[in-house]
Amino acid sequence: MTDTGLPETASETSSDAQEGTSANTLAATGRQATQAPGGVRQRAQAEAGRAMQVQTGVRQRATQAPAGVGRRAMRARAAVATSLAGGRTVISGLSSAPPLTLRQTGPRTVHLVSTAAGPLGGDRLELDLDIASGTSLEVGSVAGTLVLPGDGESVMVISAHVGAGATLRFAPQPTVLAAGCAHRLVVRLTLAAGARVFWREEIVFGRYGEAPGRCHARFDATYDGRPLLRQEYTVGDPATDASPAVYGDARCVGTTLIAPPLIAPPVGTPPVGTVPQITPPQDTPPLITPSEAASGAVVAEGVAVLPLAGPGVLVSALAADAVALRRRLEWGEGVALSSLAGAARPT
Repeated sequence: MTDTGLPETASETSSDAQEGTSANTLAATGRQATQAPGGVRQRAQAEAGRAMQVQTGVRQRATQAPAGVGRRAMRARAAVATSLAGGRTVISGLSSAPPLTLRQTGPRTVHLVSTAAGPLGGDRLELDLDIASGTSLEVGSVAGTLVLPGDGESVMVISAHVGAGATLRFAPQPTVLAAGCAHRLVVRLTLAAGARVFWREEIVFGRYGEAPGRCHARFDATYDGRPLLRQEYTVGDPATDASPAVYGDARCVGTTLIAPPLIAPPVGTPPVGTVPQITPPQDTPPLITPSEAASGAVVAEGVAVLPLAGPGVLVSALAADAVALRRRLEWGEGVALSSLAGAARPT
């Protein structure tokens, strides 16, 4: 695969053509001005002046145009597929297109590497994951994703199919919503019977000191043909972002879907689909006592562990920064996985 980077924009091509035409006109009229006598020379000089004005205007418009406006939108698709060979997982398919570039970093691990700026407004990016039955795959990223403004809405669609007895861990670095962006994130996760998934998603509300752009996120997961999770939320709406009932003063939001919630459960643990009631370490803030209405939910400062109707648990967290968000998510994940040993306290 050849990395071509950002495609040449239509506006740049148009500006270059106009500037070249203006330069040719300027040269031609200049020659006429030096060769023609009297009134003809005056007219030629006037034409030369007008050509120079056109050339200057093209340059000004090129330098004043907002970043991303007039840029040709990118369409990119990347895919990973696994297969079972000799009882081992083999990454049998790996395809990329800038800015979505995949690199195999382990026998069952791939990382996303950004090879071009994006997503920008107007871009549509797609990532497909196909984990065959009995195999396992871990997907990460070498850096966070910065969503930038541009001409229109950017779209990121992630589709994943996890076969029977297969395992997928999807945990990229956070997505940062730069001021002015308009982004749509769509996740479609399909789990066969007996499949396992660990899916973490983190969103940061803008870079340091700036208001976030707008993002509409949608997550749809099915297990064995039945709905497991339907979740939808919006970031960047001033009418709701600061509401105590939505994000309050938080600057980050994150979720982790774990299905089924228990990996290698010890004897005597609750059945799959419920959250084990664990006594937290002494240095952990006291938990809010779950009520019967909460159906086994566990809540601490800025984090909640909620059992789903199907075989899964959803960990949700809010925080003032990305470091605190990750700490709270990891604590909630420790609860869901029936192991708080080593999990950072949610502060």
